[in-house]
Amino acid sequence: MKFACSIFFSSLFLCLFTSVTAQRTDTSFFGNRVAVEQWVKENNVPALGIGIIRDGKLREVRMYGEISKGHPAPYNAIFNVASLTKPVATILTMKLVNNGAWNLDEPLAKYWVDPDIAGDPRHKKLTTRLVLSHQTGFKNWRYLNTNQKLSFDVDPGTKFGYSGEGFEYLRKALEKKFKKPFDKLADSILFKPLGMRDTRLTWDKMVDESRFAHWFDEAGNEHKQDYKKTTLNAADDLLTTVEDYGKFAVYVMNGAGLDSSLFNEMVRPQVPTQKGLFMTLGWELFQNLGPKKEYAIIHSGSDAGVKTLVIILPVSKQGLVIFMNGDSGNKLYERIISELLDVGKEMMEQVK
Repeated sequence: MKFACSIFFSSLFLCLFTSVTAQRTDTSFFGNRVAVEQWVKENNVPALGIGIIRDGKLREVRMYGEISKGHPAPYNAIFNVASLTKPVATILTMKLVNNGAWNLDEPLAKYWVDPDIAGDPRHKKLTTRLVLSHQTGFKNWRYLNTNQKLSFDVDPGTKFGYSGEGFEYLRKALEKKFKKPFDKLADSILFKPLGMRDTRLTWDKMVDESRFAHWFDEAGNEHKQDYKKTTLNAADDLLTTVEDYGKFAVYVMNGAGLDSSLFNEMVRPQVPTQKGLFMTLGWELFQNLGPKKEYAIIHSGSDAGVKTLVIILPVSKQGLVIFMNGDSGNKLYERIISELLDVGKEMMEQVK
């Protein structure tokens, strides 16, 4: 059973130090390793990983705390990042669109129809655009329905409604069209070209379990459920490191190899979400930030024992990757973002 992973940084907020390249002196709170380690411990967040992007490059990866009791978090700790899987699925799909192999507005019914909704003619309205902008009309997961079957709450294209099921629907359509498992598509189009060696969509024998960040509750106790997820899912359970996901974030920041017109289509507002924010194709959008009135695209992840976030500012070439393995991770976001991003305080104001 899946947990209700959330895209919203705003919802999340409300509800070893190693340099990758050159460092600059950090006079913020996060320059004091001892203080940060104590802060993390006080909030019952066992491990905190931060990737800092400046000038369009991943400049630093900082790791604090423990991945399990008595085991300090290594630089290359492996996290299950929950819904940060969805940006990977988004960029993979956009790459296929860019190559002329896929169409944003073609009915997915051409390739896949879920048996649960085969008798509902509204399935013919489903497109990739509606999936990526969370306008499918599905609940987050079908198990949330009384009969645990997929169904429409509203007509597709009429309302924002966050849905992992939509991304799974897209995955199955892609697999039918290209006759390849989703993980093989991701490996060939993203992971291998970007050098994301520690990134995979399912747990397999190549995962170094000794580096895995175990999951903890708000009291600091380890969650007992199985963390070795072996079922492919385009919406959830990506395994990766801060450095690997930082490479991905930098790739997106610098255009993801997309034609400029397609990149601009990806980041433009598609549907309002809440509090003046909008959903783009695959990302939540913050606008009019700082003196340059720039924008940020973000995505978050939230499962039991998992709190993750990526923030990308394509204009100023700044960004953050934040991974945590505790239910209390929401408590840490404000300080991290406010101190480590030039427009961080302004972003926090927009979600209060």
